[in-house]
Amino acid sequence: MSLDGKVAIVTGSGRGLGLAYAQELARLGASVVINDVDATIADEAVASIRAAGGTAISVVAPVGPTETARELVKAAVDTFGRLDILVTNAGVLRDTVLWKMSDDDFDTVIGVHLRGTFTCVREAATHMRETGTAGRIICIGSPTGQRGNFGQTNYAAAKAGIVGMVRTWALELKKAAITVNAVVPVAATAMTATVPYFAAAVEADNAGEPMPSFFRHDLGFGTSADVAGMVAYLASDAAADVSGQVIGVGGDRLQIWSHPEAVVSEYHEGGWSYEALGADFAEIIAGNRQSIGEKFPPLPEDLQRPAPTA
Repeated sequence: MSLDGKVAIVTGSGRGLGLAYAQELARLGASVVINDVDATIADEAVASIRAAGGTAISVVAPVGPTETARELVKAAVDTFGRLDILVTNAGVLRDTVLWKMSDDDFDTVIGVHLRGTFTCVREAATHMRETGTAGRIICIGSPTGQRGNFGQTNYAAAKAGIVGMVRTWALELKKAAITVNAVVPVAATAMTATVPYFAAAVEADNAGEPMPSFFRHDLGFGTSADVAGMVAYLASDAAADVSGQVIGVGGDRLQIWSHPEAVVSEYHEGGWSYEALGADFAEIIAGNRQSIGEKFPPLPEDLQRPAPTA
């Protein structure tokens, strides 16, 4: 299970989930390329890995442009001599409802999440194929991309698109023995810290205390470290036969997300005309209507917190 001798790039790894992924890969022996847009944050991330006995360098650049993808791969190869692992974690948020979302709100999120994943994976996969490296590519998804979420048109589109690309790349890169998987984390982040529902869990995490079992077990909601183990496992030789999968991790829970499948197939001779649909569709949809968005159970009374005041 060691990653000794492996080299990894983790985008958006200056802090939060990305840093946890990078630190876990380094703990297991991989040399890591840290990436962030803030040089100070990137330097601190590198220092944390070196202080723990690991090896890391940083590339300060925004993810999205092809030039950044090339710089990341070049840094890994020039410094450490190879590239075995890519984790595409970089992301930004521009949350607002559809009728208030600007072109820039949409383009910024798509550019970093979706285009950034594409450019980095293209560059890394090209290098791995040319060098005959049986690489590991782990792309970070989200429950929002699986189920949708109010106010996140751009983010939902990007994360759903990432899963579509992962499934395609798993097919295209199979012959080269390069695995491609998506991890869907459910963990305390800067975003969840602002949601009152998760307040008790975030309070515990910030205090260095275990999260209540309701969050860890019932919701599958945990810390960055809870997700990092899965990322590292998928980066290892133990996962050589795992590709094209979407795996959710949070708290004490692990989930395998299914590929979209038809839940019912109905046939009408001659096709489904307006009149035929008028006669039959209401009954068909009534028993097969699919849910949208995340559904959370009521918080236990002892975990409820007052809503923040303006």
